[in-house]
Amino acid sequence: MKLHRTPHPSTCDRDISSKEFWAKQFDERDETFRWLRENAPVSWHPSLEEPALPASVHGEAGFWALTLAEDITVASRNHELFSSELGLPYLPPRAEGAPLMAPSILELDPPRHTEYRKVLSSAFTPKAVGLLAEKIEQRAEQIVDRVVGGGTFDFVAEVSSKLPMLTVADLVGVPEDKVTSFAEAGNNLAALDDPETLSKLPAGVTPQEWANQQVAYLMQTGIELADARRAHPEDDIVTRLVTADVGGRKLGNEDIGTMMILLSVAGNDTTKQTTSHTVVNLARHPAQRDWLLEDFDGRIMGSIEEFVRHATPVMMFARTATRDTAIRGTEITAGDKVGLFYCSGNRDSAVFSDPETFDLSRPASGHVGFGGGGVHFCLGNGVAKAQLRALFRQILTKLPHLDVGEPEALSGGGMNGIKRLPVTVS
Repeated sequence: MKLHRTPHPSTCDRDISSKEFWAKQFDERDETFRWLRENAPVSWHPSLEEPALPASVHGEAGFWALTLAEDITVASRNHELFSSELGLPYLPPRAEGAPLMAPSILELDPPRHTEYRKVLSSAFTPKAVGLLAEKIEQRAEQIVDRVVGGGTFDFVAEVSSKLPMLTVADLVGVPEDKVTSFAEAGNNLAALDDPETLSKLPAGVTPQEWANQQVAYLMQTGIELADARRAHPEDDIVTRLVTADVGGRKLGNEDIGTMMILLSVAGNDTTKQTTSHTVVNLARHPAQRDWLLEDFDGRIMGSIEEFVRHATPVMMFARTATRDTAIRGTEITAGDKVGLFYCSGNRDSAVFSDPETFDLSRPASGHVGFGGGGVHFCLGNGVAKAQLRALFRQILTKLPHLDVGEPEALSGGGMNGIKRLPVTVS
């Protein structure tokens, strides 16, 4: 079955598809999502605007937007009805017939998804995360120690961006001398929609060509690691991948390269952005900071759930309907693309009291920041929490007088990002 190519009649006049909309601040965008939650929780919209990829090229009709936490969770947990493999799970359109790499686990449904996830999951068990936690704590201490008494600097560059990629490198075994370039390639992919990034592309290089270069570097890094681990196995994810039997076969270099791309992006930007947003939130809400410090060990894990909910670093994903169905009385046709707007679900007042407020004592109520549940629930959520716990232990104790300036937002859909955050340590 192919994606449904016939657009449905527009169901509201609110724009969530244009580049102009996604260039707005989070709070401005959420005014539109608040209206949709209250008046049109399931609505049809044209495809996200991609000037370099007009509708005549990608051929997609548009998408249904799910804006309530309950509907997002239901779609996330019902992979038989809302597929990640059929049509791929990305809301921005893609060129029809474009060459595809070997699929990552984000792009698979069970049973293939189950086989891949089983291989990776051994690196993310509570026991495995516990063993990694000591290294994460050491890395966090080194990162924060470097900026103690450091005057004014960019917090994103000097703190937020450091630990995630070092942790990914530790997980997969990237050599220390390649960690910086490995991180840069992942960051370049995540920031590709930002006008500043586009303005700095090398002369004559298109955005697609630039993206392909970053992908090629990450793929090659994965392939080199795979070859090395076949010859000399170690205790890391790549060794598990090259020795695994998935569906009766060994994984090839392309499979492992694709996994490397996933880990470099998913394991990097989400934790980085949650860290940056939370530093801003704690500076703007000193009473919340003081409350956390009163019992850091007892309160940090619950607080991390609020860090992620309020930041919602990953704002959207997509599924494809496998058969005709209905959501809140709205008819969805087999093959239709369905947008899961986590940024809206995490502001749903039916689930969260006073949802715009940053409240670390908020009772646990099931945010959708780690993917809404189901088979695609974030595999690395335990590692992300370990990093956030380690970093904020260091930040709150060693940088007690941190003057936080205005964040500079990363433009474009997909990631609720901060690209620069000026701070002064006094």
